[in-house]
Amino acid sequence: MHLPAENYCFSRFDWTGKITTLKYKGLFITGGETNEGDPENELGKGFYNEFGIESPLGFSETPIGGWFHKIGVGLLKKEDSRYQPGKKYQIKPAIFKISQGLNRIFIRCTSEAINGYSYVLEKNILLLENGFRIDYKLQNTGIKKIVTDEYVHNFMAIDKDPIGRNYSLEFPFQLQPEHFIETVNPEQKVQFGDSEITFTDTIDETFFFSNLSGAQRVRAQWELKNRKNKLIIRETGNFKTNKVNLWGTKHVMSPELFFGIDLAANTSVAWSRKFELLETK
Repeated sequence: MHLPAENYCFSRFDWTGKITTLKYKGLFITGGETNEGDPENELGKGFYNEFGIESPLGFSETPIGGWFHKIGVGLLKKEDSRYQPGKKYQIKPAIFKISQGLNRIFIRCTSEAINGYSYVLEKNILLLENGFRIDYKLQNTGIKKIVTDEYVHNFMAIDKDPIGRNYSLEFPFQLQPEHFIETVNPEQKVQFGDSEITFTDTIDETFFFSNLSGAQRVRAQWELKNRKNKLIIRETGNFKTNKVNLWGTKHVMSPELFFGIDLAANTSVAWSRKFELLETK
């Protein structure tokens, strides 16, 4: 795990608690956005999370040349009319405060006030016996409502096993392919059951599916199984979600549970995500 000023300091993913690597009994559970390394520290890894992937806080009302908020990062300079998550924006970092214990780390991110928006983001990361939990609290300290979302981009591959027949991904709700907003399945190797996704062969091309639940509010959970290593990794949020996406490529995959935020001035919201590792027989 890296602290706010360490390594990745790009403009996309939240800097508060960058969980880069997870291992279980010597096996790597996580990977990165590419398997070719990241010499510039600009790509996703492990369990990086992000606020406002489609439109960061205040972006649309900020003039070209002005500054807008990227929660968990700081202020970004607006250079054109369309936000691009992978673009390298000029950054004015937020203020970060860190405290650590034996099995926990606490990070507070305090923003500047600009365009009527400001916030305090707190994240408490707790190490558990068979995983970890992330507790979030977002306080709206500005005068305008905060409307955004947050998700964790889980870059996972159990023991570096390529994505293919050894994996299955299960959700606690019915998958609705007819309501997917976007479907990218160029090799047709990703198959959908009622609540389970499987793979007919090793993946070579990037795949992506959005709106897996058909925009219905469902329990925030997924469970990734790897038959070769007899391991399961499960994420459970303490919230319901109406936005679930799946991205993947040959070496990693990422099921994404979005937490929607609609926060009036002078109010706060808290939520949590738990990641567990389980062995199968």
